[in-house]
Amino acid sequence: MGSGMRCQQRSPRRGLCSLRRFAVPLLLLLLFPAQVLPQSCVWYGECGIASGDKRYNCKYTGPPIPLPKNGYDLMQELCPGLFFENVSVCCDVQQLQTLKNNLQLPLQFLSRCPSCFYNLINLFCELTCSPHQADFLNVTATIPYYDPVTKENKTSITELQYYIGESFANAMYNACKDVEAPSSNIKALGLLCGKDAKDCNATNWIQYMFSKDNGQTPFNIIPVFSDISLHGMSPMNNATKGCNESVDEVTGPCSCQDCSLVCGPKPQPPPPPAPWLLLGLDAMYVIMWISYVGFLLVFFAVIFGIWCYRKRHFVSEYTPIDSNIAFSVNSRQNSGEASFIERLSERFENCLRLTFMSWGAFCVRNPRPVVLFSVVFVAMCCSGLMYMKVTTNPVDLWSAPSSQARKEKQYFDTHFGPFFRTEQLIIRAPHSQPHIYSPYPSGDDVPFGPPLAKDILYEVLDLQNAIENLTASYENETVMLKDICLAPLAPYNKNCTILSVLNYFQNSYSGLNHSVGDEFYVFADYHTHFLYCVRAPASLNDTSLLHDSCLGTFGGPVFPWLVLGGYDGDNYNNATALVITFPVQNYYNETDKLMRALAWEKEFINFVKNYQNPNLTISFSAERSIEDEINRESRSDLSIVVISYAVMFLYISIALGHIKSCERFLVDSKISLGIAGILIVLSSIVCSLGIFSYFGIPLTLIVIEVIPFLVLAVGVDNIFIIVQTFQRDERLPGETLDKQIGRILGDVAPSILLSSFSETVAFFLGKKWTLSTMPAVRTFSLFAGMAVFIDFLLQITCFVSLLGLDVKRQEKNQMDILCCIKCGEEESRAQHSESLLFLFFKDFYSPYLLKDWMRPIVISLFVGILSFSIAVVHKVEIGLDQSLSMPDDSYVLDYFNYLSKYLHAGPPVYFVLEEGHNYSSLVGQNMVCGGVGCNNNSLVQQIFSAAEIDNYTRIGFPPSSWIDDYFDWVKPQSSCCRVYNSTGRFCNASVVDVSCIRCRPLTQEGKRRPQGEDFMKFLPMFLSDNPNPKCGKGGHAAYSAAVNFINNNSAVGATYFMTYHTVLKTSADFIDAMKKARLIADNITETMGIKEKNYRVFPYSVFYVFYEQYMTIVYDSIFNLCISLGSIFLVTTLLLGFEVWAAVMVSITIAMILVNMFGIMWLWGINLNAVSLVNLVMSCGISVEFCSHVTRAFTVSTKGSRLERAEEALSHMGSSVFSGITLTKFGGIVVLFFSKSQIFQIFYFRMYLAMVVLGATHGLIFLPVLLSYIGPSVNKAKTHAAQERYRGTERERLLHF
Repeated sequence: MGSGMRCQQRSPRRGLCSLRRFAVPLLLLLLFPAQVLPQSCVWYGECGIASGDKRYNCKYTGPPIPLPKNGYDLMQELCPGLFFENVSVCCDVQQLQTLKNNLQLPLQFLSRCPSCFYNLINLFCELTCSPHQADFLNVTATIPYYDPVTKENKTSITELQYYIGESFANAMYNACKDVEAPSSNIKALGLLCGKDAKDCNATNWIQYMFSKDNGQTPFNIIPVFSDISLHGMSPMNNATKGCNESVDEVTGPCSCQDCSLVCGPKPQPPPPPAPWLLLGLDAMYVIMWISYVGFLLVFFAVIFGIWCYRKRHFVSEYTPIDSNIAFSVNSRQNSGEASFIERLSERFENCLRLTFMSWGAFCVRNPRPVVLFSVVFVAMCCSGLMYMKVTTNPVDLWSAPSSQARKEKQYFDTHFGPFFRTEQLIIRAPHSQPHIYSPYPSGDDVPFGPPLAKDILYEVLDLQNAIENLTASYENETVMLKDICLAPLAPYNKNCTILSVLNYFQNSYSGLNHSVGDEFYVFADYHTHFLYCVRAPASLNDTSLLHDSCLGTFGGPVFPWLVLGGYDGDNYNNATALVITFPVQNYYNETDKLMRALAWEKEFINFVKNYQNPNLTISFSAERSIEDEINRESRSDLSIVVISYAVMFLYISIALGHIKSCERFLVDSKISLGIAGILIVLSSIVCSLGIFSYFGIPLTLIVIEVIPFLVLAVGVDNIFIIVQTFQRDERLPGETLDKQIGRILGDVAPSILLSSFSETVAFFLGKKWTLSTMPAVRTFSLFAGMAVFIDFLLQITCFVSLLGLDVKRQEKNQMDILCCIKCGEEESRAQHSESLLFLFFKDFYSPYLLKDWMRPIVISLFVGILSFSIAVVHKVEIGLDQSLSMPDDSYVLDYFNYLSKYLHAGPPVYFVLEEGHNYSSLVGQNMVCGGVGCNNNSLVQQIFSAAEIDNYTRIGFPPSSWIDDYFDWVKPQSSCCRVYNSTGRFCNASVVDVSCIRCRPLTQEGKRRPQGEDFMKFLPMFLSDNPNPKCGKGGHAAYSAAVNFINNNSAVGATYFMTYHTVLKTSADFIDAMKKARLIADNITETMGIKEKNYRVFPYSVFYVFYEQYMTIVYDSIFNLCISLGSIFLVTTLLLGFEVWAAVMVSITIAMILVNMFGIMWLWGINLNAVSLVNLVMSCGISVEFCSHVTRAFTVSTKGSRLERAEEALSHMGSSVFSGITLTKFGGIVVLFFSKSQIFQIFYFRMYLAMVVLGATHGLIFLPVLLSYIGPSVNKAKTHAAQERYRGTERERLLHF
């Protein structure tokens, strides 16, 4: 303007002046395009107080003013783009300082993505200091202000418009939208946008930042978004940086975790495996159906062929085949010399027979020494019960010390302390109705769920306070929650961690009642605060008119998914339940402290049980609840178990006797012998317990509950075989009682040895060679094997002697029990007799079952059942619903139901990086961290990527990363890391002291991540810093337990990165979550390149030790059962005198029983777990009892044909097996049905019933029919030996029974 005036005055040549007037600006425009635009401010300096410590800016419409030199550092730190020439700007030093203070919160959360923060700082620098303010700022409201210092009248700006380029706003938002807040497991914009991150966009984010309602802005700044000039204003549309671009040569682009563009497309989970289908149906169904039909065709073709063969060789198929014809046909098979194997088998059989014959006769002749020795032996074994220990700790019960999960738990507990104990309430308000909150002055109506009504929150707060004030007593000391709770900021802040929605209001009635309004309207109240806090739980200022903190009194955030339940999506306001959790310190090898916690938990349970409030429905659980309820269940079911065994004892005592008449009832009964037999069975169990107690092997509840059932089945069966064989036997001429019993024992003891030794070896091999990670299964196998073996020893010694004494009593006509009383004259010998059950099997059942038309039906039916079981075996579910372990009337059942219904977050999971990693090196940091410069496959990034596909990985949230928050905390731009200039000690951000200086210089070197000694120098400060309004990144509350120091705090040892699983409801969910977490950890270890080193990454969650067993339970089940079957086959082959084919028959039948057990499990909804696996192993043992006796009787039979031998074996052994096992067990099993315990009803009543029914049907129906078809041929050596042995005696005719 001045040069134009001079041109007009001095030059008469106006044309030349006009030319110069246009040429000079044009030349300047070409040379200095950024400097020729008119520069004008809208404000300069601060004047007038807006509210609190916030001030208005002073209106100023002049040109930019050079910045004083004492503001250069601030300008270079905050707005380096304006730091040029004489730094003429529209702000003074105080405005720069205000800008720095206001940027502290965004700096802490957004600076981890430099591009994002670069754009954000650009927005605020242009607003605050740009020399071109007048182009895009329009003042719309002012108020006068008198400056008392300068004595001048000024104007305070109370509102202005900020014209922002729409493309700039969108670019800034896109650069920031993915930035994570590691300590809160949420997006950073969720803390800075006033909305949930998913509802935030460029427009509402900038509007929120510039609204005075956010608590930070002193006056309203109204953003106007446009990419073109409006109303004479040119929008601020500076160049931006994308999150995938570098801000400068030193700083790299944002990390993959904070910028999806760097990552590329979102990871996609692999497609679920396609179901195996054939013809549109389950492939196993189709295959087994085709196989079954094929079997039937082949089987009936063979049967038809045999029928045709018979028709050709006999007059008619209806002509009966008499015994002579049958014998003549079979005689051709018996002709010739016996083979070596047959002779060896006969010699082995004869050796066993003679050994047991001599032993039986000895025991009968010397009953007192034998019984006395047995009693002494039992007493010696029982003395070990003094050292008996019972394992009730679920960890010790289901997880082996050598298992991976157990080792990982040990590592975690040792380095970070054991996982805290949990006391939890789930509260509903059944009589309250949802209500509507209408924000004023504008906003959509927001529905609130019933428990979020203020009166309900008052009552819940009353309950919460009452629990906090509970007192328990332990060793004359008072224990309160504050004495045992988790207090992460102690000793500076001793408030307990209470995860409750009420902690959004700092657990105070005043916080709930805090509101802002006038006499007509309420502008903000607890609804407003709640809606903000569920979006930004780590916020120290809700930025509403309330300006209340969302942090809990314990100093940490309260995540809404942990304290609210029953809502849809992320609509936390629709919650229908409140969840309150009291984490309590757990203790590793500190019994006294643990007992204090247990004492308080007991008081907590009693208090909540008796708490009465008609407006609240409360479900709850304490850490000790499950163990308490299991113990209570065991005590309550004791009567059921006692009655069950009493019923079996009563049956055994009565059924052993064979009563000929009412007059001889007390003579012929064998009640005392039955009781003695039962005592022998029980003694074998107690001996087993005592022997292993000597060696310090603890018992389990499964051992105590299951082994008596098993040993009773085995022992009673043997007792019935011995007694009933004696009752059917007739004493030979000149034979004494001891020789008769010895002869009988020689006949039946090899069969008893076969069954008992098979079971013993099966159990011991299962214990020795199994790879199972379940101590309960291994312990059961150990105790069961010993109990069965001792039972066998006592039966062939003590019981045989007692049988001899009882027979002598009966021959003397002395009464049973009251043996001193005689009922008549003495008999020379006990009369042999055949029971009705024996006659039924002999005369009706055996001939009918083995008829020619019945046998194919039996085979077809049993093969059909087997085919069905094979088809569904893969559908048996794995796991144990923990609610099944609770009694029907347990309060914990309600808690489990509510837990699956209302909970929205799964258990926490810790990814532990073991000791050995170098965190102070750049390479080591990049392997772990998730911020700028970190590897795209770093530990944090891989967990973050897993959380992106949570439906597959079951990782619900990004991890809390201490190292990333530490890097943000230590930045020199932040006010977090400061030290006293004189001492070098840490200076908290909330401290106002001029001697507090930055930890690191504001240089390019200082802005880099700390390495080497610097890394360790400031890390302890970070972990001791409590969050405050000036610095929300303090790591004390969030990470103090996450970092383990070693070497006198000179290095970092083990650390963890915590996140949460998704909601896990079923056993399948828990198992899958653990599998996926381990896969993620293994992949991290692989990509970090530390697989060959002595450390690794592993996941840890409190439930892993219980569910690890299911990772291998299918393999364990197959391995255990195959080992059992294999040992049974070997022992059976040996003790049957190398009758391999007979052993195959036994093994096939037992295998069919086991497969059919799986079919029953699927039909009856029984899962495969440790309890059911123990029962399957036991059913393998009991099946031996059903099969081995019949099979051995078949092999020693000298009848002519397989059919006759099968009929003889079934007739002689069938009644003893049926009465000894089947009937004995039925009475006891039926009683179990009335148990209150669901675990008893499902895993004992159902499985015991199934194993007895399947064992009886296979052993007494299928096996005899199978033997009649393809049983081993008669042993010629045994036949000749039997003929020679009984030649000329009355027994000779029995050979052709």
